[in-house]
Amino acid sequence: MKAIKFAVLSVAIGIGLASLSAQANDASVTTVAQVNLPQYAGKWYEIARFPMFFQRNCARDVTATYSLNADGTVKVDNRCVKSNGEQMGSIGQAHAVDASNSKLKVTFLPSWLRWLPVGEGDYWVLKLDSQYQTVLVGSPNRKYLWILSRQPQLDEQTYMSYVDAARKQGFDITQLQRTTQTPR
Repeated sequence: MKAIKFAVLSVAIGIGLASLSAQANDASVTTVAQVNLPQYAGKWYEIARFPMFFQRNCARDVTATYSLNADGTVKVDNRCVKSNGEQMGSIGQAHAVDASNSKLKVTFLPSWLRWLPVGEGDYWVLKLDSQYQTVLVGSPNRKYLWILSRQPQLDEQTYMSYVDAARKQGFDITQLQRTTQTPR
């Protein structure tokens, strides 16, 4: 009987230690302190991203254009070019989660379904330069990551500083894929 109690106690302690270890390795993702949405609005070029299902047909020239709606939400206009040269796009809406505007929820559901409490994704601003020229955006579960720039090309030093910021936040940067932007 003592052996069974010892085994159960050992398993319980092991599970507890494993849980503490997992919590220690799962440091939370942090955002910038504040985002000025009017300054953030405008066109951004995707420099790199994690591969994801909803962008599977985007071969090049991926952009996101943000504009402010009268109700305080943000219109999201995502565009890209498919491998056959055809353009495709998607219109969504985002809203800030708190007054910092650095954590947003975005949805691409049809407007008549946006009242549903499903279909929203996290869009967190993780690094943003003071001139609003380059941004690192990700999700707190680390499944989504983008590097965006106001210009279609980004110098290597700046790119690597944003990759390093993602790595320091626990993102698996080996998944990061550069986006082809054709010269304009």
